[in-house]
Amino acid sequence: MKGKAAVLFIAALVASPVSTPGEDLTAEPYRLDAGLVSRSISFENPTGAPAKGGREASPLGVGRKGAPARMVKPGDVVELARIKGPGTIRHIWMTTRQDPVLLRGLVIRAYWDDQKHPSIEAPLGDFFGFAHGQTDPFQSAVHSVSEKLGMNVWLPMPFMRRARITLTNDSDLTTPFFYQIDYTLGDSHTAAVGRLHVLFRRENPTQRGVDFELLPKRTGTGRYLGSVIGVRPLAPEWWGEGEAKIYLDGDTRFPTIVGTGAEDFVGLSWGLQSHAFMYHGTNFRERHDDIDTGAVSMYRWLLLDPIFWKAEIRVTIQQIGHAGMPESIEEYLGQLFEREDDWSAATFWYEPIPSAPLPPLADIPARIADLSARKSPVADETR
Repeated sequence: MKGKAAVLFIAALVASPVSTPGEDLTAEPYRLDAGLVSRSISFENPTGAPAKGGREASPLGVGRKGAPARMVKPGDVVELARIKGPGTIRHIWMTTRQDPVLLRGLVIRAYWDDQKHPSIEAPLGDFFGFAHGQTDPFQSAVHSVSEKLGMNVWLPMPFMRRARITLTNDSDLTTPFFYQIDYTLGDSHTAAVGRLHVLFRRENPTQRGVDFELLPKRTGTGRYLGSVIGVRPLAPEWWGEGEAKIYLDGDTRFPTIVGTGAEDFVGLSWGLQSHAFMYHGTNFRERHDDIDTGAVSMYRWLLLDPIFWKAEIRVTIQQIGHAGMPESIEEYLGQLFEREDDWSAATFWYEPIPSAPLPPLADIPARIADLSARKSPVADETR
């Protein structure tokens, strides 16, 4: 499945968490009675208002590509969207320079309705589905990223009264920035509809014997969508034997949902392979001497196998290594050992608002520490 057919199929699947009962516009593209209006925001139409797009002039004249992009300087905070609802953001596309420092240094934030603190706060690259500020081209049920860093996210983002999205440049680099936010107005949402939340965390290194939190404890109701996980091993030997654990609705010492290993959590097996599937996989894998000792970016989307919570949730993953080629399960268990590595995660979920503030975002030195050199640099003057 390729091209537009794949995009329609993906959109139909991911739209289900927030669709109005009986309404599925992606599965029924012939419907003309949805009562929605279509809008889009970019630098060419920063308000999305009717007949207000493409009014800037270039050397070719008025309306001839006069404001496609902006140079974003260190310290800049750019308001990308301020939308009055009700509505749903359906798709976001962005691109900038392919530089790991920028992709961890640029931060996207989204504020839903009247909430003062952001529900989305993540580095640009991690928000678009890849860790370490670099990726191979890939497509999943949530993201698609091209070879030259055309970054897309397809998760629906509903709001009742208003939506506000900003971009902050915490790096010391100036970069060209292009974007487009596509949305509908007039959507029929209830007050309890889930708003998209995204949290970025990094521990470099993790603490031996203490599980890394993909999602620290959240209370109320919600739905866990999945995580984009980055690992940079800090020691030789296989690092991915740690189990993912999902604590639900009163779980304390022991969780309700338990996996069997890090590569198993992302739907792979016997180590990692360079496969980017629709709901799971690896979109970047740095190998040394054909051994998985370099940085990896992997993901898992729980869309067909949803994880709901009614009172509280906490999601963790262990840092456990393994040595040797065992002949039995007993020998395999005896070769496990605790370890410390560099782990990061961008975790996605829906919950209603008001919602608790996200934990503080790591500062720029912590976010960019130990990043590899850029993988596929693009000159400043090109895309």
